[in-house]
Amino acid sequence: MSGLRFPCLAMDSSPDPADEFPNWLALPRDVTASILMRLEAFEILTSAQMVCSPWHNLCKDPSMWRAVHMRNPVTLGLLGFPYDLEKMCRHAVDRSCGQLVDINVENFGTDELLRHIADSSSQLKRLGLVRCYGISDKGLSGVASKLPLLEELDISYSLLSKEALEAVGRSCPHLKSLKFYNPRQKNRVRDEEALAIADNMSELRHLQLFRNKLTNDGLQAILDGCPHLESLDLRQCFNVTLAKNLGKRCAEQIKDLRRPHDSTDDYEFGSNFFNYDYDYEEDSTDDYEVGSNFDDYDYDYDYY
Repeated sequence: MSGLRFPCLAMDSSPDPADEFPNWLALPRDVTASILMRLEAFEILTSAQMVCSPWHNLCKDPSMWRAVHMRNPVTLGLLGFPYDLEKMCRHAVDRSCGQLVDINVENFGTDELLRHIADSSSQLKRLGLVRCYGISDKGLSGVASKLPLLEELDISYSLLSKEALEAVGRSCPHLKSLKFYNPRQKNRVRDEEALAIADNMSELRHLQLFRNKLTNDGLQAILDGCPHLESLDLRQCFNVTLAKNLGKRCAEQIKDLRRPHDSTDDYEFGSNFFNYDYDYEEDSTDDYEVGSNFDDYDYDYDYY
C-alpha cells in the first residue's frame, strides 16, 4: 500500500469561490424576474430592489407587480413593526401601471386603500380583504363597479354584511369564489346574507360561509340561485340541518361539501378567532418616485 499514490490528496481541496457563490447577475432577465416574483411585495420594497442596479430596475417593471400580497403582522402580536404598509401597498399598486390582477391586504386594508386599488386596477381578478376591519359596507359597495372582472373575493373576518354582498354580486358578474365571515352576527337576520348571495351571485363555483347564521331556508335559496356551485363550506353554521331531502340535495349537487360539524383543524385562520369581537377605529399617503439611477438612489426608510 505504501507504493500507492493519491494525487488528489496533494491538491488544494478548498471550494472554488465562484462555485460557492454563483453570479446571480449572470442569470437571464426572465429567470431573475421569476425568482423575484416569488417574494412578497414587502420583501421586494424593503430589500430585494436594493441589492444591485439591475435588480432595482427589474423591480420597477410593471409586470413584477401583477400580484401584490401583503399582510400586517402587528395584529398577530409582533409589536414594533416599523413600516406603513398602506403607503407601501399604494406604491406597489402604482408600480403595476394598471396590470394588477391579484392583491391581498390582510390585516390593514381601509376604505381609502381599497378605493386607490380599484381606481388603479381595472383588470383585478382576485381580491383578499381578510381581517380588514377598516373596510366598510359603503367602502366596498362604492368600488364594486370598478372591478368588473373580479373572480375571487375573500372577506373572511370582516365587518361586511348583505349590503356589500349585494353590490359585489350586481357589479361583478364573473365572481366564482367567495369566502365570507363576519364575527359580529349577534343581531343579524339569519338568512339575509345567504339571500344576498343567492339573488346576486349566480356564477359562484366556490362558497365558504364559515360560522354563518343562515338556516335551511337560506341554504335552499343558495342551492337554487347558484346552480354551478361545486364546493360549499358550512363549518360552524349550526342553524343548518343537513337531513332528509336537503342533505340529499347537497350531496348530489355539491362535489366538495363541508358540513356544520366537520373538523376545523385545517381552517386557515384557526379556531382561536371564533369568539373574538372586534372594534374598528378609523392615513393618507404621498406619491413617491424612485430615482432612475440606482447609484444616485438614496432609499429612505422613513418613507414607509
